[in-house]
This record gives sequence, C-alpha cells and structure tokens, in this order.
Amino acid sequence: MGHKVNPIAFRIPYIKTWKSAWYANKKSYKASLGLDIRAREYLLKELTGIPVGDILVSKDENVMTIVVYTIKISLVLGKSGENAERIQKVLSNKLGFKVVLEVREIKKPDLNAKIVSFLISNQIEKRMPYKRAIKQAIQKSMEKGAKGIKVKVGGRLNGAEIARKETFKDGNIPTQTIRSDIDYYSGRAETIYGTIGLKVWIYKGDIFKK
Repeated sequence: MGHKVNPIAFRIPYIKTWKSAWYANKKSYKASLGLDIRAREYLLKELTGIPVGDILVSKDENVMTIVVYTIKISLVLGKSGENAERIQKVLSNKLGFKVVLEVREIKKPDLNAKIVSFLISNQIEKRMPYKRAIKQAIQKSMEKGAKGIKVKVGGRLNGAEIARKETFKDGNIPTQTIRSDIDYYSGRAETIYGTIGLKVWIYKGDIFKK
C-alpha cells in the first residue's frame, strides 16, 4: 500500500516552516488552536473569490498577527484600507484578542501552488475545458522558472457520467528529496456536475542549507 505524505509537512523543519507560530502549554493549547482555526476560517470566508496564498498566524499573550499573501494587495485592503480595518475589528471582537492584519504581495504567483490551483478551478467553474485550463497553467509556471509541475484532476470531467482521474506533468518533481523546494496544494472546483478535485505540485529547485 502507498504511504502518501504531504510534501510540505515532509520538509518541516528542514527547508519549510510552520504556518502557525505560537507556543501554548497543555492547559491553553486547545483554546489557542481554536483561535487559530477560527481566524483562518473567517478570513477564507471573507476573502472568497480573491486569490489568496499562505495565511501565517503568530500570537503572543496579547496580540495576534495575521499575514495574508495575495497576488494583488488592493483586493484585500479595499480602496483606502477600510476592508482590512473592518476585518481587524471583527476578528478582535470574535476572538477577544487584539488582531493585527498584514497583507503582502506574492511576487511570483505562477510559482505558488495555491494560486495556480485557484486559477485552474476558477476557469473550470466558468466552463472552460479542463485540459486547456491546466495546460495553460503549466505553461505559465514553466515560463516563470519552475523546474517542474504536476497537476492531478479527478471527478466528472467535462460532465462525463463516470468519474475518472487524469495527471498532467512537465519537468521533474523529486518528491522524495527533502532539499527539493516543492510547493503543494489540494483544492477543488464546484461545477454543475459535481466536485472536481485538484492537486498541484510545483518544484522550484533545491535549497542547500549551510
């Protein structure tokens, strides 16, 4: 039987790091984890339809700092930053913590697995043929400097009666090499025929730590 491991978790703490940076003892761990999950769920719901990458959460005794990565900062902040201020206030009231929201731009969105998955699923939901959407995404990623990319898609593709899986690949994906910088995301597209599952691996090169 195959033992499938998340490529990002497999590389922690060698070349990847945790997306939640806080410490809690046994008594307060459950409450701290609950705050983290609630903050992420609210942000994902609030930013639906906006291409968002990683959400990093760090917390001390009084302040929770949330860093949101996106392809365009103005989509999250609003015209004059009023959207970010509103989100901060709502989260502070919900969690009982002072929340500081930071928004940062993703410099190379075509090398971010979550963004690539979002763009593919968005096109599939708009009834673009899945093969064209995936091949365009693969071509863009390779042109922007990816060493390799693999996309798996499964479900009732193009409205077929029987669900099936297909894999598209270009370049190398050395999943067993820990120093290989591989970004991974598992997403989905909601179509009138049902849910289409998407998995994206992007290999950016090797990281050699001193």
